[in-house]
Amino acid sequence: MKSDAVKKGSAQAPHRSLFHALGFTREEMERPLVGIVSSYNEIVPGHMNLDKITEAVKLGVAMNGGTPVVFPAIAVCDGIAMGHIGMKYSLVTRDLIADSTECMAIAHQFDALVMIPNCDKNVPGLLMAAARINVPTVFVSGGPMLAGHVKGKKRSLSSMFEAVGAQAAGKMTEEEVCDFEEHVCPTCGSCSGMYTANSMNCLTEALGMGLAGNGTIPAVYSERLALAKHAGMAVMDLYRKDIRPRDIITKESIINALTVDMALGCSTNSMLHIPAIAHEIGYDFDITMANEISERTPNLCHLAPAGPTYMEDLNEAGGVHAVMKQLADAHLLNTECMTVTGKTLGENIAGCINKDPAVIRPMDDPYSKTGGLAVLTGNIAPDGSVVKRSAVADSMLVHEGPARVFDCEENAIAAIKGGKIQPGDVVVIRYEGPKGGPGMREMLNPTSAIAGMGLGESVALITDGRFSGASRGASIGHVSPEAAVGGPIALIEEGDIICVDIPNTSLNVKVSDEEMENRRSKWKPREAKVTTGYLARYEKLVTSGDKGAVLKSVF
Repeated sequence: MKSDAVKKGSAQAPHRSLFHALGFTREEMERPLVGIVSSYNEIVPGHMNLDKITEAVKLGVAMNGGTPVVFPAIAVCDGIAMGHIGMKYSLVTRDLIADSTECMAIAHQFDALVMIPNCDKNVPGLLMAAARINVPTVFVSGGPMLAGHVKGKKRSLSSMFEAVGAQAAGKMTEEEVCDFEEHVCPTCGSCSGMYTANSMNCLTEALGMGLAGNGTIPAVYSERLALAKHAGMAVMDLYRKDIRPRDIITKESIINALTVDMALGCSTNSMLHIPAIAHEIGYDFDITMANEISERTPNLCHLAPAGPTYMEDLNEAGGVHAVMKQLADAHLLNTECMTVTGKTLGENIAGCINKDPAVIRPMDDPYSKTGGLAVLTGNIAPDGSVVKRSAVADSMLVHEGPARVFDCEENAIAAIKGGKIQPGDVVVIRYEGPKGGPGMREMLNPTSAIAGMGLGESVALITDGRFSGASRGASIGHVSPEAAVGGPIALIEEGDIICVDIPNTSLNVKVSDEEMENRRSKWKPREAKVTTGYLARYEKLVTSGDKGAVLKSVF
């Protein structure tokens, strides 16, 4: 056992004395030590139930011969952090989570791990840690929130943000907004649409690192507790078989995950996190590969904000495994990939069926023949940009309009809510990238304001920042290189004509190469916005959005 380094032999007597201080029995010290990485806290709605999930996992581990030991991981609520300086601290936690989990797991020599995440950066951060630590590991999330109900319709957090925009446009009263406020988020759990948290929990299944239902069983269902117990039992089976994360997270399983991403219509943030996870196994992931996968993968689901269905509906329809079965039957997945069940993906999905073709479209009747995400390139984004194609109105798939340029999110929001953005405009928000932010803030406030004011089918938004999974419309993020390093987005001027062509995966500004070079010669880097603390260190180390905004490991 790996943990023998802290438990066995006369030289380890001081170590054992500290285990006795913890109340451990000698019998417990004879068993494998299983670290339970609990992301429980009392500020994130998706994490307030993780204490119960943790207790269920502990029971499952003990039932199958292990000694469970809990330690924490942090998590930020993106919704609460949205629209102010707090959002600068969201993406950056992903690497803090990975680093701190690595420290705890290796310092204490755990034999195996169960990761209990739920929300946006927490899931990929722990996946990165799992690949890095490489001891037998199983994931079990806290599960999605149930959809809210307002005026007889299912609602979610994205409709709340859009209600604020509608009120600013005079289309909704304060009383109506209050009705949304009190009813769109009715339970604990990760927000109820296919936003980033649920995207990553679903993709954890596709990677093979979570059991069936990990991404879709609602947080408030007792079935979620049973899943947690099975995750605890499963990790002990993995330990005995010596199946490790790098046996499961491979180039092939990452391509599987991206294929499932296209079918589900996941958040654009997955195009930050998949490259970062790939980086941990030494796979140099090129984001433009997404277009190749999209070309052969139909979009089968339109969950909120793209459509009227929610995570609870996907769960009732058969969940991620039902989607994977359809993709596998069409020879779009590698079914030989190993999973945390100790079986291959193909074995896991063999008996799965689509129980509701209105939620999971059949392969011969998809929402579109291409996948939910697209990577756009051109003279604005030579290294790429990302759009959730499945959440873009058909009328905005190709768009041309004048640039309305803003050097921070706050100025853009003021202009949108002040009625200064007109139909046909292209809002450009720059200096919000990984370095420029620093921290690459999500732009849910401006996209929601655009939608709420009735401009969602006439105004595009491009940024070197990123978008919440709750954003919809022609919202193009991760523009690389970013403005802070002199990317072309920094050279766009008010009134320049911008051409968005999502079907042909291009993003260009109608300015000659000569004029762009002339502007470049006059461009000067901005002074750093933050000079102290973690954000200052992050700004020095972070790479670009197209590389997953990972931290440099070579200096």
